[in-house]
Amino acid sequence: MKFDLERSIEVLAVTPATLRALLGDLSVDWTASKGDRDNWEPYDIIGHYIYAEEADWIPRAKVILAQADARTFPPFDRYGQFERSHHESLAERLDEFARVRAENIETLRSWELVDEELELKGVHPEFGEVSLRELIATWVVHDLTHIRQIATVMAKRYDQAVGPWKAYLSILN
Repeated sequence: MKFDLERSIEVLAVTPATLRALLGDLSVDWTASKGDRDNWEPYDIIGHYIYAEEADWIPRAKVILAQADARTFPPFDRYGQFERSHHESLAERLDEFARVRAENIETLRSWELVDEELELKGVHPEFGEVSLRELIATWVVHDLTHIRQIATVMAKRYDQAVGPWKAYLSILN
């Protein structure tokens, strides 16, 4: 599929509701953080989504669009969610994610980007030059990656409980 901004926004817009539908009514047995920076639980992943909304996608897009002399993105802390308070409930995190995502989509739409702007470049600290188009496409795939991660983490809770059917459950293998 060729990149399309409106198709990208479709996915970005439904992610908060998708996550709320998947996680919103579950017990903490399914979702609670264990505080393990290497093995994220659903609570941690929602925190990561929030942190990325605040520190990654739109801030980096603004760097690209400004086309100033300093086009290098500040480094992104992939573990930034662990620096946040863990006192809020998952429901509160889901609400916050929905709010900041809606604001970011509104910002993205307000720019009324054209193809020439989507080809503007910023400098990623690790990858070098990247286009705005690539940044937005990555934002979409980032959403889908973490939805898959949540499903995988949850499925593994029943790794042994499924018995011999495990052979047919690719999410467990």
